[in-house]
Amino acid sequence: VTAVHEAGIELDRTIFYPLGGGQPGDTGVLTRASGERIAIVDTRKGEQFTPAFRAINPNGKVPVIVDGDVTVFDSNAILLYLADKTGRFLPAGNTLAARGAMYSWLMFVGTGIGPYSGQAVHFKHYAPETLPYATNRYVFEVKRHYAIVEERLARHRYMLGDTYTLVDIPGRSWIVSVQNPVQLPGDSEPQPDIALLRPEAEGEQQESQDEQG
Repeated sequence: VTAVHEAGIELDRTIFYPLGGGQPGDTGVLTRASGERIAIVDTRKGEQFTPAFRAINPNGKVPVIVDGDVTVFDSNAILLYLADKTGRFLPAGNTLAARGAMYSWLMFVGTGIGPYSGQAVHFKHYAPETLPYATNRYVFEVKRHYAIVEERLARHRYMLGDTYTLVDIPGRSWIVSVQNPVQLPGDSEPQPDIALLRPEAEGEQQESQDEQG
């Protein structure tokens, strides 16, 4: 969602995003875009569980967008919707084969990197009691998933090749949010060379979109 806004795309929508928690990402950038109605959901007060909000998203989570008569919740669903609507951040050529890879890697992030990163941080740093089995399981899965990302980016400039796509957006958001998903806070292991954190990635994403436009 952040990258779509950075590209200057304006949609007639209301964006519900969290205050005090929720899905990690660069949601603060949304407030700098024009043409939108921003609705802040204070997750510290449990506003995401009110009947009014659950009428929009029965799962009681943010972010959510309401674009005209279309309501979309879940970060990756929002990314897909905005990419399809605007034609931005799609794989090169946008062929069926390319979209197959896009769907696969986006689900890899949504069902693997996101949940395991969140649970690893929770059980290692915020659980009310120490549970070695849970901590070790989730930290192991975080390391396994990011080893796959490392291997992928050792062979490609981005997750889907030479084009910056919507797959790169949530992956990078998780990496930045957790600081270092493999070396969780308090660990002494060296930080891995995750290519999504390369300094030049910021400039390259706009260059990629200029090429698509």
